Amino acid sequence: MTRSLQAFAYSRASALVSAQDSRLLGLETSSGLTPRGAEAHPHFFSGFLASPQAAARGLLAVADVAAARYHDPTVRPILDPVVTGNGDRLRFESFSGCNGVYARLDVLPEGLDGADTGHGTTNVDVNNPLREALSRLTGDDPLHLRVGPDQLAVTTLEGAVVEKKVPLPDRWLRGFAEAQVATVGFDLRAELPAAEAVRFLRSLPRGSGGSTRGLQWVVPAGQTLRPTTRPGPGAVCLPAPERLAALQRVLRQARSLRVYGPVCDGLPTASAWEVVLPGMRLTLTLSPDASRGFSGEGGVLEALATEEAAQDAELVSVLLAWEPRIDPADLAAQSGLTPERVRAALTRLGTAGRVGYDLADAAYFHRELPYDADRAERHNPRLTAARGLVCAGAVDLSGEPATVRSDERRYQVRDTGGALSCTCQWWTGHQGRRGPCKHALAVRMARRGATVPAGAASSTTGGNR
Repeated sequence: MTRSLQAFAYSRASALVSAQDSRLLGLETSSGLTPRGAEAHPHFFSGFLASPQAAARGLLAVADVAAARYHDPTVRPILDPVVTGNGDRLRFESFSGCNGVYARLDVLPEGLDGADTGHGTTNVDVNNPLREALSRLTGDDPLHLRVGPDQLAVTTLEGAVVEKKVPLPDRWLRGFAEAQVATVGFDLRAELPAAEAVRFLRSLPRGSGGSTRGLQWVVPAGQTLRPTTRPGPGAVCLPAPERLAALQRVLRQARSLRVYGPVCDGLPTASAWEVVLPGMRLTLTLSPDASRGFSGEGGVLEALATEEAAQDAELVSVLLAWEPRIDPADLAAQSGLTPERVRAALTRLGTAGRVGYDLADAAYFHRELPYDADRAERHNPRLTAARGLVCAGAVDLSGEPATVRSDERRYQVRDTGGALSCTCQWWTGHQGRRGPCKHALAVRMARRGATVPAGAASSTTGGNR
């Protein structure tokens, strides 16, 4: 796994302090992007929270996921959550260290007590003393939230006084894109009222020491969810349910539980679990298996393999302005592209962390993750291998099916109504459920006359994927 050292530099540590008539939650920001360009410590919000306890518990839940490795807890990296100001709301996001759980807290306009919200994306410091202070917060006394430095701090900053350096796996970055692609195909499958939501979530195993209880399924039954061993129409996959443990943080404030998933075909799938809170929503999205992170799902590979999508993404990116809801139809009208090409461009932008997807709104939203925009694409092993095959002249399109020479073997790639299948072991095992194999990608690229960028890997070895 490729890893690099990511530095988060803060002007001071985030803290929860008591004032004369209220409390102040000061969340410090690292370098990030705003409409004004890159800023060392952007400021997004200063105002009161409508539901202090719900906000504190929701932020702790996002931090819980950032500090967790559900599959292998032997290493516990602490990755600071990402915060995005969308003009009318704040979004706090994180991924588990094992890449299998995506968490997001959306603090909506009604949860921000009418205060103005800025635009941009950055990391936010959630340190252990702050976590302890938030855990002790009781009652609903006024809580003032500041995201970014206050005016006094802006004028006196002389550089970072708090710096965290953590190993950041490339698969964690790819996970943001894959989670977005997966959830775009989800529909609302069930909605439980508060009492049933609490009962159901409390009935789930919490697990410890990284143990998982395997694959489970649930089906809507009136106003609740019923476990089932035979998934049928309307069933939702609940893989390793103890990974929903972070939702325990907000049970007292829960108003309802919404469950999202794809059409059930009896095979393991990802699913999303959204707790509706006063003025906000907390969502956990689970990968299809505890040992299977989002980064390997392959849902973005088709968009990455097309030069057309790359060009379209450049055009569409100019039209983004940190909107809380992105309408592909509006982008199509503004750009002159078809809705299909706009969606492919949004998928590609998602691989750079530039858009996410909100299930409750059924809409994309704009953000700019503070990482190298080309990194997820550059280190995607299947995409890199496919480009290597094209560069090496290993793709033969002279007949049908096409053939690809790889690892001293020849594989046949067949086109059936625009869908490609392959005779390799990867395709046989997954049947396209985890995206195309490297051979199918190489054929797709060769047929489109793709040019391989300078520096692309030329190795055709590395397994049958």
